[in-house]
Amino acid sequence: MLTVVQVKEEGQRDAAAVSSGSLLDEIAREGARRMLAAALRAEADVYVEQFADERDEDGHRLVVRNGHAEARTVTCSAGAVPVRAPRVNDRRTDEDSGERRQFKSAILPAWCRRSPKITEVLPLLYLHGLSGGDFVPALQGFLGTGAGLSASTVTRLTETWQDEQKAFGQRDLSRVDYVYCWADGIHVNIRLGEEKLCLLVLIGVRADGTKELITLGDGYRESGESWADLLRDAKRRGMRAPVLAVGDGALGFWKALREVFPETKEARCWFHKIGNVLAAMPKSTHSSAKKALAEIWNAEDKTHAVAAVKQFQELFGAKFAKAVAKITDDVEELLAFYDFPAEHWVHLRTTNPIESTFATVRHRTKITRGPGSKAAGMAMAYKLIMAAQDRWRAVNAPQLVALVRAGARFVNGKLVEREEDQQDAAASTETAA
Repeated sequence: MLTVVQVKEEGQRDAAAVSSGSLLDEIAREGARRMLAAALRAEADVYVEQFADERDEDGHRLVVRNGHAEARTVTCSAGAVPVRAPRVNDRRTDEDSGERRQFKSAILPAWCRRSPKITEVLPLLYLHGLSGGDFVPALQGFLGTGAGLSASTVTRLTETWQDEQKAFGQRDLSRVDYVYCWADGIHVNIRLGEEKLCLLVLIGVRADGTKELITLGDGYRESGESWADLLRDAKRRGMRAPVLAVGDGALGFWKALREVFPETKEARCWFHKIGNVLAAMPKSTHSSAKKALAEIWNAEDKTHAVAAVKQFQELFGAKFAKAVAKITDDVEELLAFYDFPAEHWVHLRTTNPIESTFATVRHRTKITRGPGSKAAGMAMAYKLIMAAQDRWRAVNAPQLVALVRAGARFVNGKLVEREEDQQDAAASTETAA
């Protein structure tokens, strides 16, 4: 245990602490330095003691302590910590290779200058809006050093991201089963090119209820052929047809889906649909229209939703036929979520998993005025989505996802197990229609 002893008169402060800006930070860094030094000594001592019985012909130990390495500064969450790692002289040889054995610290590898957490923070700060040139002034005061925080560091990271994104786009999908999927696209400006980058994204729900990125592609204005290329590639890599796909009705995605996965059911995103409907109506009607639309997508069952559609048509059909047609033309797809578990409705009514993630992409590209190239834009979007994926929660009642894949029948959100129950539910729905 470390103990801080105050030996100076009240009001006096250490000059080094003043220069660094905070006595509290200096205490934290000194504590971290001592604890790190103690841990490294203990690690080296354990290694030496482990081979204490191994000796040469003269009876001398083959593994002994050998002073300390040259001092270096390691950047960690406590700031910049100076450290001198203990060295070990290991004179043993490997029987297979004939090479000298070496002591390798698991706490502080020889190449390490930053803790893994700091290494993770750098790309996240960049992705969420901090420009490369701002790293040193922004973090130097916090960490006590600007070493290893230059713009070139981030440039090297983005090159690594491109390699990761390419590998991700070639991975095998045959061992993963996506029961639901959301599809959407985003247009990103490219600073060094005339054309925009159109990102095509598929996010899925696995059979265990967890959400994850399926694939990410570069399309041309969300065209049907671009989506078809993306879906064909996913199918070639082993992707099964999802049970339900959710997306904006304007996407070329649906034409591609019917070609590649014709057995997949379609559902429209209410977030997009409400925006499209209101765009076709004057602002004076938006408040009442929103309430009427909420009666549809928030109805307790499909029967009440169908009745709410008729009510919406009666209220606005005479004056705003074009806006009403946006609902009535896609009513089956808009109400498709009612044929799935009620616990999943909140997830299946919109493409929110993609929309919320793309908000971060839009923010980042706005800060940087767009990536410098399409490859950089793809890599940036990939890393942002993967970072967001760690915070995605599983769907409600994840145990029901496997039942959906198995073909279980749900009517108005409830599992129908008996044949007479299915007949009663079907009759109820037909009556409402």
